[in-house]
Amino acid sequence: MLPRTLLLSLLTALYAYAAPPDGAALYKQRCAGCHEGAPQARMPVRSEIAARTPEAIYKAMFEGAMVAQSAGLSAEEGRAIARYVTGKEFATGSAKLANQCAAAPGPVRIDAAGWNGWGKDLANTRFQPNPGITAADVPSLKLKWAFAFEGDTVRSAQPAIVGGRVFVGSASGAIYSLDAATGCTYWKYDSGAQVRTAVSIGMAGGKTVAYFGDIRSTVHAVDAATGAPLWKAKVEDHPASRITGAPAFYDGRLYVPVSSIEEASAMMPTYACCKFRGSIVALDGATGKQIWKSYSVVDPPKQLEKGWGPAGAAIWSAPTIDAKKKVLYAATGNSYTGVSIPTSDAILAFDLATGSLLWSAQVQPHDNFTMGCGRGANCPAEPGPDYDFGTSPILRELPGGRRVLVCGQKSGILWGLDPDDKGKVLWQIQLGQGGALGGIEWGDAADTRYAFAAVSDLMVRQGRPGGIHAVDLASGKKIWSTPPPELHCTPGAKGCNSAQSAAISAIPGAVFSGSIDGHFRAFATSTGEILWDFDTAREFETVNGIPGKGGSLDSAGPVIAGGMVFTNSGYGMWQGMPGNVLLAFGK
Repeated sequence: MLPRTLLLSLLTALYAYAAPPDGAALYKQRCAGCHEGAPQARMPVRSEIAARTPEAIYKAMFEGAMVAQSAGLSAEEGRAIARYVTGKEFATGSAKLANQCAAAPGPVRIDAAGWNGWGKDLANTRFQPNPGITAADVPSLKLKWAFAFEGDTVRSAQPAIVGGRVFVGSASGAIYSLDAATGCTYWKYDSGAQVRTAVSIGMAGGKTVAYFGDIRSTVHAVDAATGAPLWKAKVEDHPASRITGAPAFYDGRLYVPVSSIEEASAMMPTYACCKFRGSIVALDGATGKQIWKSYSVVDPPKQLEKGWGPAGAAIWSAPTIDAKKKVLYAATGNSYTGVSIPTSDAILAFDLATGSLLWSAQVQPHDNFTMGCGRGANCPAEPGPDYDFGTSPILRELPGGRRVLVCGQKSGILWGLDPDDKGKVLWQIQLGQGGALGGIEWGDAADTRYAFAAVSDLMVRQGRPGGIHAVDLASGKKIWSTPPPELHCTPGAKGCNSAQSAAISAIPGAVFSGSIDGHFRAFATSTGEILWDFDTAREFETVNGIPGKGGSLDSAGPVIAGGMVFTNSGYGMWQGMPGNVLLAFGK
């Protein structure tokens, strides 16, 4: 017989082993320091993360932004935290594909009238010259259908419209192919990780292929007609890396931008920061085989007196292809360490064939910053303002054969650079106040005469955020400005903010822009007059039968093709209103 004391010890140990993890205690220990109390820039508060599904929280902890903070947790402990934060149980089983199209999927034909990838074209103009509607039609636009993404609270994957189909990703990792006219579903592909990128369609290996990236830095290629998987390729092994910008397809190759959330990992005092370097990876479109990989930080990191470096210069946005010069342009984010680099907050030019770095046009030197700076951890001695480029460069022809690269920055400056003179500054204009969530954040647009830029300034302390501007492409002179419209919501309420953070898009005579308060508007390109206004912050009856709700418009922008306008609605981050819908408008 065992001694009483030993028996008690064994029983205590057995109980401790068998007892389920305490989600509340684990949350307090691991998460509350960042998500409770006063909101921090770029850090969702508890109410925002509580609106998500437990599956989404679990993925963020073990596959997404919170990997470093979750180090050492078991799967069951992660599930316990997710249950506690959301107050919901994990789903069981897999749902049947709803609202499946009656007709079998046919071939997908790529045509110039669609909206392929992020910027509509290789030059990333975000301008649709043949929209199937006119500016005169815009005031009569009506909602045709709404599609809901189960479990989503943040809609950041922009749709692509090719061959009469919509291709769009989700936070759950599901990619859908929908009929553009009706919203019925042709197929669904599960990538296994959140997809933020737009889908790019190209012809390779005798097939029409849909390409996209996920937050595990994996590129997926699937048959655009059927959704059947063709290949997958992991392009970066750093645990904080991810793909947020859409891959660009050109001449049989896929060019993939790689970004990172190592800035967030830096908030952990025990984290050995920083080793990530942004990159562009060229893959064979038919096989996924890597052709070349070029880093935005030329020198590899080495151990310093404190931490590692150099690091950073993440490439958040889709690269721009200069087919004439066979050059790729990419916009970079800030540096992460005290080792300043000449390629952060810059436009970089790479040779398409070899990946060699041709030149760097840096507009904000010494922007060395991590999110650890607000917590006294892994922060450079003299932190910079965090003025990333989150937008893609726009390549446009000017009179007389000259050309310009236009790119908006979080500083609030819209830049005009010379692609034929190593990015020499042609002009610059201050349109916003700038900030970590301010300035020009996700994407501007340009027709043949003007560049258009909407301003975020989400956390501005003076005045009201938002507004949209038109700038002459040749001179950089401001043509018009339209201030943010009046708010019709409760001041201080979630999403009651006039910031226009989302990417914008244009057609002849009209430019479309969404705002944090949920309004989706069209402005006249000649005067800035508001032509149309639709409030998306409401509930919707959806074609796939899942409860749908609109919210803030942020990140990805609208797309226009075949006489219809499409936009996401819902962005439950940075005090925005959550939502889960894709909305389709037509005459």
